[in-house]
Amino acid sequence: QLQLVESGGGLVQAGGSLRLSCAVSGVTFNWYAIGWFRQSPGKEREGVSCIGGTMETTHYADSVKGRFTISRDNARRTVYLEMTNLKPEDTGVYYCAAHLEPVHVPTMCLTGMEHWGKGTPVTVSS
Repeated sequence: QLQLVESGGGLVQAGGSLRLSCAVSGVTFNWYAIGWFRQSPGKEREGVSCIGGTMETTHYADSVKGRFTISRDNARRTVYLEMTNLKPEDTGVYYCAAHLEPVHVPTMCLTGMEHWGKGTPVTVSS
């Protein structure tokens, strides 16, 4: 059974950095595209960044381009989201999600994925 466990959230000042991790278990890791989504107060869920399994195609929301980097370590079965130059509007609960390939990564980043983790909170203070 697929399990997604997020970690790395916390409180950081504006301009600071955090690295989120999503540990994946229970499935063949590189068969799945993985995405990071966030739910901010008063806003709809947003696809932040996604990465394919086999081709490792990446997609980023316009709001995070140039500041966030997604990567995957197949040996560790983990996907990372490196977040730099954080802004107060990046505050929210960040969820890791997975979808069995083949998928169109940008579309999955907009519509959501099959499987979800429980989330890790990120708070950026001004």
